[in-house]
Amino acid sequence: MTKVLILAGDAAESLEVMYPYQRLLEEGYTVHIAGPSRKRLQFVIHEFVEGYDTYTEKAGYSWPADLAFAEVDPAGYVALVIAGGRAPEYIRNDPDVLRIIRHFFAEEKPVAQTCHAPLALAAAGVLGGRRTAAFPALAPDVRAAGAEFVDAAAVVDGMLVSARAWPDNPSWMRAFLELLRRHHPPG
Repeated sequence: MTKVLILAGDAAESLEVMYPYQRLLEEGYTVHIAGPSRKRLQFVIHEFVEGYDTYTEKAGYSWPADLAFAEVDPAGYVALVIAGGRAPEYIRNDPDVLRIIRHFFAEEKPVAQTCHAPLALAAAGVLGGRRTAAFPALAPDVRAAGAEFVDAAAVVDGMLVSARAWPDNPSWMRAFLELLRRHHPPG
């Protein structure tokens, strides 16, 4: 089976993990979720509430990680999805996350990232010179990493497909799946 890896952690946005997970399964891919350890990850729900200057957060779904970052052999996967939410703020400090991300970029495999995931790409040193969407509050971080911030629903830059946050999921996954099918059909 053709395998896709999702990197997540506690406080990953529920819809930014579960939507790509289910869409990829629906398309016929085998999908594994990796976390800091093999444990039940606690995702969150970020909601945009009128009158708030930023999103609100509450507990969302929990889901078991199939494997720990340290157990991941990225050569066994054809594509990578990095969920957003707050998880990228801390998983970017894990050397195995950086190893995994660098592999996908070095091998020019499809990568989908959303929301706060550019923080992990920046930490891995692979964001510079690219065009990427991100949660709009991260525009300064994207620019500081040497990339161009694009305020759009599905930004395709070579093998990288990015989005701002979960409201962009349909456009983001449509663009990612087109790229993925072209290079690695399911099966």
